[in-house]
Order: sequence, then structure tokens, then C-alpha cells
Amino acid sequence: MTGGLQVGLTGGIAAGKSTASARLAELGAVLVDADLLAREAVTPGSPGLAAVVAAFGQGVLAPDGSLDRAALGRQVFQDAAGRERLEQIIHPVVAARRAELTAVALAADPAAVVVHDIPLLVEKRLTAGLDLVVVVDAADEVRVERLVRGRGLSTEEARARIAAQASRAERLAVADVLLDGSGTPDRLREQVDALWRERLHPAGGQRTRRDGRHPDEGLSAEG
Repeated sequence: MTGGLQVGLTGGIAAGKSTASARLAELGAVLVDADLLAREAVTPGSPGLAAVVAAFGQGVLAPDGSLDRAALGRQVFQDAAGRERLEQIIHPVVAARRAELTAVALAADPAAVVVHDIPLLVEKRLTAGLDLVVVVDAADEVRVERLVRGRGLSTEEARARIAAQASRAERLAVADVLLDGSGTPDRLREQVDALWRERLHPAGGQRTRRDGRHPDEGLSAEG
């Protein structure tokens, strides 16, 4: 099988994206987790954390000098301008690390399947350079129930979290592959297995990009 494949994976909060990404990693994909990279960007002593403190004040620091995410969240959750400032600090760092990790993965294995797990893929229009976009979808009511039951949010808080993200219609508009996350984790893992077997890593088959080109017709590590 020739040519690496870059896959964008996204989904709304509590839709099941984490289950899908974990299964893809188990199957052999190289997982590039944007949330993890965003956390790394603001570790103590990092330029990213210094920039966040300069923008939002010492009140976003915990006593040990690390980022107090809850305090920062209270400042920016309902402040669009504040979120934009935060994103301008974090997103360039994350994008650079994504490109670096992709390049490393493809250098180690030119046929690697690199999965970019990006919660804000749709909101930030990050589909460029991806060969496939996979969306994990579940109805809003299912997600609200999961957030209330599993994360202890009120119904109002859960709906607010969902409303702050892209709509289901916006995600579906960019999806090349749609996974139904409304059922059990096992059912979602079965769909991921089928995706891997039939499209991402077909035995003896030839993978194609979303535009129909083969993956070995030039592959960028940008995105």
C-alpha cells in the first residue's frame, strides 16, 4: 500500500469522538491530538503560558504556576473576543506541532495513516491538506443526556456547550465519512473498524484522497 493518508476527525462534544480516535490508534493510526497539543502549548515556563497570562492576567494561574483552566474558562466561555485572543495565542503553536508530528510520522512510515483529532476542525476551517474528513455525529438530545449524566452538567449548561460549537449541519457539510455515535461505544468501534478495513487500510487495496487522487500524488504535512 503506497502513500500516507491524513485524516481529520471531529465531532461535537459528547458525540463519541474520543472513542473513535482511541480505536483508530489501536488499529495502527498515528494520532495527532489537537487538545493534547493545546495543553502542551501552555505548560509552565512555555511562551504560550506567558502570552496567556499577559493577555488575561495572573488570575488564570494556579498556585503552582500552571494554567488554571477553570479560571481561564470563566473569562472566555461567554466572551467571543476573549476566545479569539486565546485562539490567536494557542492555534499557531498547535498548527506548527501538528505539521511537525505529521512530518515525523510520514518519515518513519510513508504509508502511515495520520489522524488529526481536532474538535474545532469545522469552526476553524481546518480541512485544507486533509485527505478525508471523518465526523462522529449524535443527536443533540443524546449529547445533552450524556453531558448531564456523565459530566454532571445541568441541562442548561449542556445545551450552552453544544450551542457554542458548530452545528450538526455544519459538520455534516464537510464530512467525507459519517460515523453514528448515538449508540453504544462498541457499536461505534465496529463502525471505526469497518472504516479502517474498507477505506483507510484496505488489504491489498489502493487508498484514494477525497478528491479522487491517490495518496502518493504529493502529500503536504501542513494543515
